[in-house]
Amino acid sequence: MALLDEDRLFPTDPRSRDLARALYDGVRDLPILSPHGHTDPRWFAEDQPFPDPAQLFVTPDHYVFRMLCSQGVALSDLGVPRVDGGPTETDGRTIWRLFARHYSLLRGTPSRLWLDHSFQHVFGIDRRLSEATADWYYDHIADCLARPDFRPRALFERFNIEAIATTEAATDDLRWHRMIADSGWRGRVITAYRPDGVIDPEMAGFADNVALLGQQTGFDTTTWTGYLDAHRARRAFFIAHGATSSDHGHPTARTEDLPQAEAAALFAKALRGQCTPDEADAFRGHMLTEMARMSLEDGLVMQIHPGSRRNHSDDVLAMFGRDKGFDIPGRTDYVAALRPLLNAVGMDPRLTVILFTLDETAYARELAPLAGVWPCLRLGPAWWFHDSPEGMRRFREMTTETAGFYNTVGFNDDTRAFCSIPARHDVARRVDCSYLATLVATGRLAEDEAPEVARDLTHGLAKRAYKL
Repeated sequence: MALLDEDRLFPTDPRSRDLARALYDGVRDLPILSPHGHTDPRWFAEDQPFPDPAQLFVTPDHYVFRMLCSQGVALSDLGVPRVDGGPTETDGRTIWRLFARHYSLLRGTPSRLWLDHSFQHVFGIDRRLSEATADWYYDHIADCLARPDFRPRALFERFNIEAIATTEAATDDLRWHRMIADSGWRGRVITAYRPDGVIDPEMAGFADNVALLGQQTGFDTTTWTGYLDAHRARRAFFIAHGATSSDHGHPTARTEDLPQAEAAALFAKALRGQCTPDEADAFRGHMLTEMARMSLEDGLVMQIHPGSRRNHSDDVLAMFGRDKGFDIPGRTDYVAALRPLLNAVGMDPRLTVILFTLDETAYARELAPLAGVWPCLRLGPAWWFHDSPEGMRRFREMTTETAGFYNTVGFNDDTRAFCSIPARHDVARRVDCSYLATLVATGRLAEDEAPEVARDLTHGLAKRAYKL
């Protein structure tokens, strides 16, 4: 018995369902563009087998382990490594059995859709995961992973990925991207410039990171001008390794356009570790405007995704480090926050700024009106906690009436879980086709226009926005 309903996520009324199915049939096999994500470039560089099912599906996926954590399962029992090197479970089968015993916790969630899609379409499984089937699952997936056609590059090609962007810190040496380029493999794996570690004065190791930036580029990063020149040099280095975008994950969307002398003084305070929280936020905000100006010079598309209140658990941060499921959405202002950057460079046709949000209340009130008038702005897709059928639907309903389709950038999966990439894109294609079918059925979109829009939402908008 198949794990998935073939008509999942389509409308329930017969006419709309038929329209959605026809639209989906026209886009289901289009290549995947994944321009914003966090897969490990080392996978594609070394092309080694994935170690075991637990390390493929459980240990790296915060969508999965945060749900189990919410029901009392210890992260260490799921194999999540500790920052102090302390003991965690390392036996893949033990981790998998624990995961299977709690699989019912994912009922009704997008994670369940993604996992079942991976099990059925990647590994050919037709029985449900449970405590009773855990060992069979583990053995079957482990046997598959030992085969050459389940290595990272083979799966990349099987998933029909046209291009995928990983995301590296500004100080990363990009060794894995060099190895991929030198290997002769034709898969397109590019990087994206993530400078948070050398822009955020509140991030641990900020001054050391800035010093390393100077060592890598030969510029004196104790000076304001040397610091900016070092950014330009590292951006050029990333562009040489395929980057078409920069990526900025700030706590707020605040931007500033400070006089250069004031910015230099703020930078000096940041290096000394003397910024107040407001000064740190002002410095991050000014650096967003500086990054936008650099984009006018080098062409990198700028992505801003604010609003995550990161590392909500002090104990988890101390024991397991960052990005361990305890990042929580918060209210985010965009209209006032973005005004300094937009008034400085927002009318320049060379600039593209893609905005994300974790605050859905901003869709119709702020983001869609902003993107619906400022030439540089595009709306990124429903993201992170809202990367779900309902979240994608809400995004379309609340933004299309003001921003239209063509001020959005299609879908990106933003994932570390490699096998979920085709599953996530399949969900997005089904949801978008269902939304278009509803527009056709209610007389708001001509039936002959809908297939073109579906292709743009699936492939064309991302290709153009991210310069792929």
